[in-house]
Amino acid sequence: MAQHENQAVDVVLVGAGIMSATLAVLLKELDPSLRLELVELMDSDATESSNPWNNAGTGHAGLCELNYTPEGEDGSIDTKKAININGMFEVSRQFWSYLVAKGAFESPRKFINPVPHLSFVRGEEGVAYLKKRFESLRGHHCFAEMEYSEDRATLEQWMPLMMPGRAADERIAATRVTGGTDVNFGALTHQLLKYLNSLDGAQVLYNQKVVDLERAGEGWKVKVKDTRSGASRTVSAPFVFLGAGGAALPLLQMSGIPESKGYGGFPVSGQWLRCDNPEVVEQHQAKVYSQAEVGSPPMSVPHLDTRVVDGKKSLLFGPYAGFTTKFLKNGSFLDLPLSVRAGNILPMLAVARDNMDLTRYLIGQVMQSQEERLDALRKFYPQARSEDWRLEVAGQRVQIIKKDSENGGKLEFGTEIVAAADGSLAALLGASPGASVSVSAMLDLLKRCFAERLGSEEWSARLKQMIPATVKELTADAELYREVQARNCATLLLDQPADV
Repeated sequence: MAQHENQAVDVVLVGAGIMSATLAVLLKELDPSLRLELVELMDSDATESSNPWNNAGTGHAGLCELNYTPEGEDGSIDTKKAININGMFEVSRQFWSYLVAKGAFESPRKFINPVPHLSFVRGEEGVAYLKKRFESLRGHHCFAEMEYSEDRATLEQWMPLMMPGRAADERIAATRVTGGTDVNFGALTHQLLKYLNSLDGAQVLYNQKVVDLERAGEGWKVKVKDTRSGASRTVSAPFVFLGAGGAALPLLQMSGIPESKGYGGFPVSGQWLRCDNPEVVEQHQAKVYSQAEVGSPPMSVPHLDTRVVDGKKSLLFGPYAGFTTKFLKNGSFLDLPLSVRAGNILPMLAVARDNMDLTRYLIGQVMQSQEERLDALRKFYPQARSEDWRLEVAGQRVQIIKKDSENGGKLEFGTEIVAAADGSLAALLGASPGASVSVSAMLDLLKRCFAERLGSEEWSARLKQMIPATVKELTADAELYREVQARNCATLLLDQPADV
């Protein structure tokens, strides 16, 4: 719809990424009469973490990510997180399938493609762990299709790029789930916002910077500046969502809500090696995850991924971490120092004190040469040639720092919703698995901030139409899971070979 200045709306959303786009469409489907305004600092959508080159696009489903299945001191494998994330990803696919079926989206091929998910390990300990993980997961219906092999001939079929040049006596193993996917979250965000912008009472505005958040009765006054004209305006709304990626923390602090006290952010940048050589790319049709090096943080889990972006296939390997004080790729070096407050300085200092290994790791990553990066790649792809790979700068991730009664502060790798007690404002902080579980994350937000309406007969019925099965139902009921998964795969064309 045409741009115009709203002085009063029902919902203001900040940030044109996957989270805001998902929440906005959910709300409009639940109540088409809601007036929504989504504002974005940049001149287009999905420029930060939702951009396809700024994330792995894995469609995290717990199928291959080994850090989701930690091994306990007693040797047992904890599968709870993997099962839960798998259920949450299926909830996301239900919502996307609903939008495809109603004609709100173009072809699902624009944002999701079938790509097998593999876990790959080296060495005796790695093989023993992977076999134990496989045996722990395969009994659950969410992982019934998982295969395990140590057989060289089988592994050559599963990952033909990764086997030539490997020592004959090297102990290796892999698991495979052929039903994995690659998701272009940038294209998905674009489709969500294109649909949203076609609806009455909704608009998406770019080059808009939120410069102030002020309480106004039971809602908020949001002061927005147009970065091109310099003009400012104030928009009133009963509910505000801060879904601006790394910028969500400074905006949350700007709100002044008591719940924001004590939160800090630890920014981590990322880099990938990228290959577009068709001869190499065609030999690898998989996302292959392995184990982080001893002493490395969860964010460092290495993986060699098939990516499908704008109809073209590439390979990404990484991530290689880095450090910057920016909270956004397009942010300011002052972001981190300006986020320090009286309420969060102690947790931030405690995290600095307790995470010297992480600091050393990040410094080491920053100092790496191209040849050192290629050495890490060659553990996956022994015959990798330097000329086929170039360095790609990925997006920023701002990990959560929060108060902790034992240590004063702790660093968390995950996502968290921080909401005002009255439900009038909420922010999403953190990183992975992020985009893959965006629908579940926004449903949690609705439960916290729109509890009364979500419990109404009207909203309950509409939600059931969009998302017929909950995470709890999917992970508990094998027959229902298979039925929902088959329906989603058919609607999203995942039961057909990829076009590329």
